[in-house]
Amino acid sequence: PGVFLPDVVNAHTAFSLSPNIETYLVWKTLEPFNAYTGWPMAATTTFNECPDVDVLIIGMMAPDSAADQEIIKFVQQKAKHANAIIGICYGVLVLGSAGLLEGKRATSNFSVGDSLKEFGATPVLTSEVVIDGNLYTAGPAHGCFEAAIEVISTLRGDDIAKTIELAFEYDPHPKFKVGSPSLAGPELAQKISNKHQEMTNTYLNAARTAYQTTRNNVNNLDDC
Repeated sequence: PGVFLPDVVNAHTAFSLSPNIETYLVWKTLEPFNAYTGWPMAATTTFNECPDVDVLIIGMMAPDSAADQEIIKFVQQKAKHANAIIGICYGVLVLGSAGLLEGKRATSNFSVGDSLKEFGATPVLTSEVVIDGNLYTAGPAHGCFEAAIEVISTLRGDDIAKTIELAFEYDPHPKFKVGSPSLAGPELAQKISNKHQEMTNTYLNAARTAYQTTRNNVNNLDDC
């Protein structure tokens, strides 16, 4: 619930165009729910039924997802077997909650990018995909597709990745060229940051609490 569709659908579609691929949209149940802005949708499989995956994609979800232990445990479990982990926008904070950013270079949207250091990451403030090992992080919307292309290139080869990029006719021509804080300038960047501040704070507070739980669990295991 609350998923921002471009954060997952772009990658989902890109991978679907790669040969011999099975894709899943996963949630706790198969009951319909509303995405961000109210778009109705439903999962294709559940946490309990989802097999291990080669690629795990976490996009923006409802703010309380960053502290949802059922989500966090699912992410931790699937991340152990994944060849690539993609975190997009606020979804990167779910990876932070799960302890998967520790020691990694990572990015997110510009409202939370610098805060990733609270989860053990080295923040990279950029609008490009940041790759560290098998972790791929990016900002919203177009970042999801670009991260998918990077992963497909790594796992399936450049030729397949090129055909998918062309199939999308991916050659952006933004009208205003204000798609990053450096391009938009401080006034517009601050306006957007202020607009989303309440949501950002909710995400961060949830993720901080969950990350502390994750660290406590690790420390308890170390003490055993």
